[in-house]
Amino acid sequence: MVPLTYFDRDFQVDAVKILPGQYHASRGPGSITTVLGSCVSTCLWDPVERIGGMNHFMLPGQPGAVASPWEASGRLGVHAMEVLINDMVRLGADRRRLVAKVFGGARVLQGFDTLDVGALNTEFVLAFLQEENMRILAQDLQGTSPRKIHFFPETGKVQLRKLHLHHDAVQRQDRAYLDTLSKAQRPAGDIELFTPPR
Repeated sequence: MVPLTYFDRDFQVDAVKILPGQYHASRGPGSITTVLGSCVSTCLWDPVERIGGMNHFMLPGQPGAVASPWEASGRLGVHAMEVLINDMVRLGADRRRLVAKVFGGARVLQGFDTLDVGALNTEFVLAFLQEENMRILAQDLQGTSPRKIHFFPETGKVQLRKLHLHHDAVQRQDRAYLDTLSKAQRPAGDIELFTPPR
């Protein structure tokens, strides 16, 4: 599924909205945006070529495992990271220069104490970036609040807004992920907080 493109009136730029399992990389003006609950997004940036990209993944996945089509879609972090990096390299980024900002991993659902998806995603992304020697410039992880992220590939800047704790759409989205997973056990710098204009 192709990410949705629209004009963001708050920032007066063309924007790409990514959903779970999606990623996007680009250079030049514009933004990439998503809303996160227990999922995690990694914003990667090459500061020399000014190429940036962001993913949105649901679960870590198993390093070295053979990817099914479900896994390779980008829903699992281990594949979401690689497809994003590869896309950025195709645009001219150098993997050795990439720096990261990471967000999400909240505990937004009550009654799922035995499976803290946000904590698993957080642990995965921090370990992946350390293993790949990618410096983390900023992070806002875990807690209980959903987040809306705007990433600007030209500058590497991220703007983050914490959403209401009981944001219904995010809770529905996270419940749908967990339902999908239970049915599909097929696959074994600076952060600027902002308030949109009224």
